[in-house]
Amino acid sequence: MDRSGPFSADCGFSDGKVPGLGGRAAGLAVSGSTFGSELRDVLTERWGWLFAPSAKDLGFAVRTSVAAILSLLIAMWMELDSPQWAPLTVWVVATASRGESLSKARWRFAGTIIGGCMGVALIAAFPQQAGLFFIALALWIGLCCGWATFLDGYRRYGFLVISFTSAIVATGAISQPDDVFNVAMARGTYIMLGTVCEAGLAVLFLPNVQKEARARLLGKLQQVTAKVASHADVLRAGRFDPETEGRLLAELVDANTRIEFDVLEMGSGTRRSADHARAVLARLLAVLARAQGGATGIDVDRDLEAARNHIHAIIAPPPHDRFTFRTRSPRHILEAVLNGLRAATGIMGAWLLWEVTAWPSGPAFVSFVALVYGLLATREIPALASSGFYRGAVWCAGVAGIYAFFVVPAVTAPEYLALLLLIPMVIGGLAARAPKLVNHAFSFNMFLPVLIGPSNLMRYDEVSFLNGASAFLGAVIFTRVTFGVVFPFRADSHLRRTSAWVEQQLRFIARGGGQTVHQWLAINAASMVRAVRSCQGVPRDVMLAYMARHLNAMALGLWVIELRDAAARETTPVSIRRRLQVFLRAWFRKGDGAAPLAQTVFLSLRRDPAVEPDVRTALQRLAGDVPPSA
Repeated sequence: MDRSGPFSADCGFSDGKVPGLGGRAAGLAVSGSTFGSELRDVLTERWGWLFAPSAKDLGFAVRTSVAAILSLLIAMWMELDSPQWAPLTVWVVATASRGESLSKARWRFAGTIIGGCMGVALIAAFPQQAGLFFIALALWIGLCCGWATFLDGYRRYGFLVISFTSAIVATGAISQPDDVFNVAMARGTYIMLGTVCEAGLAVLFLPNVQKEARARLLGKLQQVTAKVASHADVLRAGRFDPETEGRLLAELVDANTRIEFDVLEMGSGTRRSADHARAVLARLLAVLARAQGGATGIDVDRDLEAARNHIHAIIAPPPHDRFTFRTRSPRHILEAVLNGLRAATGIMGAWLLWEVTAWPSGPAFVSFVALVYGLLATREIPALASSGFYRGAVWCAGVAGIYAFFVVPAVTAPEYLALLLLIPMVIGGLAARAPKLVNHAFSFNMFLPVLIGPSNLMRYDEVSFLNGASAFLGAVIFTRVTFGVVFPFRADSHLRRTSAWVEQQLRFIARGGGQTVHQWLAINAASMVRAVRSCQGVPRDVMLAYMARHLNAMALGLWVIELRDAAARETTPVSIRRRLQVFLRAWFRKGDGAAPLAQTVFLSLRRDPAVEPDVRTALQRLAGDVPPSA
């Protein structure tokens, strides 16, 4: 809401805005609409996710809430000691897509097993040396969080699960090290139970996913192919727009992320469809790079035709198809080091805080810190996500307090509690589908059952609840502070580091055995899209200049790789190979400062009939605007 307008001398509003209403409502008031319609518009804009949700959003909220309640009831029926961890797992793995849920559950299974084993190993290695134990735990969590930076999709999430599962198992057994194996088995049981319940409800609520996933994948590939073909014509006409191309690259990167999920939903026997789909997007990236770099229409049309052939291979799979397509994720070493150091420092700080204060809830506090670090590390900007996460945690603690003090003591059977828990869970599920409330709902949904703590063995008393809630809120506040203090995220610094990384990679690809054209384009597209999304506060002219340079670097890298491959082919004449190798060595040392040498090599090979057209074109493009006399 906009309440910035100061009061005028006659107690009116100097900016003409209606108090308590946003600018849109004020505009409606000026245009003569009624106050009721103004209020309805404001409520729809701000609370439409709750009062007027779409059928898809409501289905997600109800399905996930029922799965969470079901996992809680089964855990209580099995008389597990901490049944609240099962619904937490449901909310962690729940997504709107069945394919996403399957992928996330698969990596969570693997991460849980490895993390549980590591937690047992840490306790066994340092049973009575608290200092060494927490140093080792901090280093291990820092290593997992740092390595996760090198991965994409839910592979990254798998490493983060390893980190916080290790912490949860290890800190849960600090008071009784001999029970560490039982703790690990219990945590694993809750996670398996929650994952199975979520997957089971997804199967029931999302029928016919195979046909829908196939249609969705093909429709998306055909749509982006048409957009890229149209934009390539614009680029070849000389009308370059970094913003438009940035949006198109973001769409290609998002489509690449969705491939894994769609293919999982399509079922067995469709593995090659994922390879063909990724090949389509790689060819489309090549189309954009070639068109932006001034390639001939023949080269652009060749990549477009190859993309359409891969789409046809998905529609009508060829017999005995063995096509494979390998991709790589961006590897920003400095970003990984900073993420690892930040997580390790946070764990050490949490331990020192517990050590100094001798807080009885210290183990729970350290566990929550590790869990929150792992959950926020999956966000593109953890420092910004922590703000919404904190607000959701406050709401979670408030609602959990109401249930712990008033609702739980009044119910006499788990089924009654389950029905009453549906109300806040469904509301939280709807909030999770609202883009502005994703981080709020993230913490609210997962930790609500944990703070309420339903159990067959006891009822929460005030002291137990307050200790648990204070440990949780303290962990969220502590994590938020450390994100802002320990290597804080700065958009301008991130942009400079990314630019330096691009320049470095642009030189390194001149060496033999480097990235392929498609890997180079895919890695740089993903890196640029992430940088643009992460640096929203950077001035527009700075961002446009960065995007233009990054897009130009993608095109230059394409030409360098083509020269590198030509210099490595045995069919290339020795005299040509030697000249290309001289240029590649110069490029490795100077980067695009070797453009004059490219001009020289181009002029020396221009009339040689043995030179391939692609080599001639690459040298000409790398020379750029260097005059022939250079």
